[in-house]
Amino acid sequence: MGNPLAIEIVEETSTALVDYSRISIAFQVSEIVDVALSAASLGGFRMSETALSLPYVKDYDAIAGEGPCQWPLRFDMSNWGLFAARLGGQRLGGAAVAFDTPGLDMLEGRCDLAVLWDIRVAPEARGRGIGALLFRAAEGWARARGCRVLKIETQNTNAPACRFYARQGCALGAIRPFAYPQFPNEVQMLWQKDLFPQSD
Repeated sequence: MGNPLAIEIVEETSTALVDYSRISIAFQVSEIVDVALSAASLGGFRMSETALSLPYVKDYDAIAGEGPCQWPLRFDMSNWGLFAARLGGQRLGGAAVAFDTPGLDMLEGRCDLAVLWDIRVAPEARGRGIGALLFRAAEGWARARGCRVLKIETQNTNAPACRFYARQGCALGAIRPFAYPQFPNEVQMLWQKDLFPQSD
C-alpha cells in the first residue's frame, strides 16, 4: 500500500458524501469488549476481550437511516469537517467531525465539544496508519474551532475501534448498556480526548 507519509489528507464538502460512502465501514466482529469498573485504568474502566465462537460482519451503513448520504437529511452539516485520505488520487478512507450542531445529542448542547462522527478506512488499507492520520486531522480541525474535547462513540462489538481510540490517547468516559433498542446486546462506549491537556 505504500508509506503512510505519502497519504494525502484533504478536507472536502458534503457534496463528496456519495464518494465518501463508497468506502466500506464494515468489519468482522470476532471478539466482544468486556468493561468493568476500575480505579486504576482508562478513566475508571478496565477492558478485556472475549473471543466469539461464531464471528460475524457488522456494517453500520446497512442500518436503516444511517450512512453518510443520510447525514444531511438528519443534521445541518454547516459546522462539520469532512476529510478524505487519498493515495495517488485513490480514496482510501475518510472522517467526519461535528460541532455546534442542533439535534446532535452527543454534543450535549456545548460549543467547546466536537464529535468524531465517523471514521473509516478501506478494508484493503487498514492497519497502515491511515486511521491515525485521519484522527489527527479531525483533532486539529476541532482544536482550531476552540473545542476542548473530542468525543467518540463506538460499541463493545468493535474491539479494533476500542484499541484504536486508546492508541490515539482517548479515555473511555462512559458506557451505556441498552442504548440501542434494535441491538439489545450491544453496549455503547463513549470515548473522549482532551484537546488542550494541561501540563504538570
